[in-house]
Amino acid sequence: MSILGNKSKAFDSLAALAAAAPALQRELGCADTLREILQQPATWQATAALLREPSVLAQRRAMLTPRPAQAVLTGSGSSIYAGECIAPDLQQTLGVPVQAIAAGTLLTHWRGALPPGGGLLISIARSGDSPESTGVVDQLLAHAPDWRHLAITCNAGGRLATQYRGEPRCVALVLDERTNDRSLVMTSSFTNLVLAGSGLGGRADAADWQDGVRRLASCVQRVFERQSGALAAIANRGFERAVYLGSGGALGAAREAALKMLEMTGGRVHTMAETFLGLRHGPMSSLDADTLVVAFLSPDPAVRAYEYDLLRELDRKRLGLARVLVGEGIGADVIGAQDVAVDLGGLAADDDALPLLADVAVGQVLAFFRCLALGGKPDAPAQGVLTRVVESFALHAGGGA
Repeated sequence: MSILGNKSKAFDSLAALAAAAPALQRELGCADTLREILQQPATWQATAALLREPSVLAQRRAMLTPRPAQAVLTGSGSSIYAGECIAPDLQQTLGVPVQAIAAGTLLTHWRGALPPGGGLLISIARSGDSPESTGVVDQLLAHAPDWRHLAITCNAGGRLATQYRGEPRCVALVLDERTNDRSLVMTSSFTNLVLAGSGLGGRADAADWQDGVRRLASCVQRVFERQSGALAAIANRGFERAVYLGSGGALGAAREAALKMLEMTGGRVHTMAETFLGLRHGPMSSLDADTLVVAFLSPDPAVRAYEYDLLRELDRKRLGLARVLVGEGIGADVIGAQDVAVDLGGLAADDDALPLLADVAVGQVLAFFRCLALGGKPDAPAQGVLTRVVESFALHAGGGA
């Protein structure tokens, strides 16, 4: 049952839903998710300002002095996808190897997965209360003493932020409390964690990065105001599959957007995330007439040339129901009659990290409206299956083989 066709045909954009009475938003099960999607432009600017506060600046510099030989980003679910978004950009700014490794992998196989030699482990978490969050830190504090620990979390009261006070190898960076999303799905928490992580390597100290965050906020605000209706319309097209494409760090954004669609629709839309070049190596066979293709386009012209080639190939082979294309200055020849082009005009990004936040925000809006179109409730779309914080489970001694 579609909210757009049944509850009220007026709810065909974010603005229309935001103008609805709070009681109706709660009845529709979208009040928290709607607020948390819409607050992102404002919270991004708050996170950028936080990274420049004297106490946080001193904290960041202390964790990077001496410069670690390497860094690992870790987390679970959306948090590891945030790490995948951050890693390429942070490697460029730090000038040391940086990779993302899932917390579950470190919990069970840290000896084989964690690079030898010590470094900086950056734990990313909304609540900081999932079993893996502190389980990994406890294990490495005991068995890998050459690793320092930085936690980036949205929850000042979570275990990751509170349990290690007084431990000289551990520091916690706590974001604005608004980013501690109440909805089951992570939206503003995800993008603000990515923003905070991408600023660690020194970008946050530069005035042009702060200007870039402001341009990003303005750009995405325009998308919310002017293009959410087009995203709502395509969400009602009846697709049963969605494929998300990204290059470099945008693969992490694609994985997060795919997870949002999967979570918010309770698995009724099957999703896959892949690189543009990787799609040809088998996954392209899954595209059919009911598949939506969501393409996060790189700001790098050389990379985008490869991406355009793939999109033209999909045209020639007549694969997919329609496409959502996200990027600045999208070529008219790759926009089909059934497609939605979300042009990030004015973003003028000079790094790969900031556009990923816009990519993910578009993915959130698309999943939000697809959930509503299917009669679901975005705030709690998988009742009895998923919980906002993963339930406690036993941590077994001897892990890390």
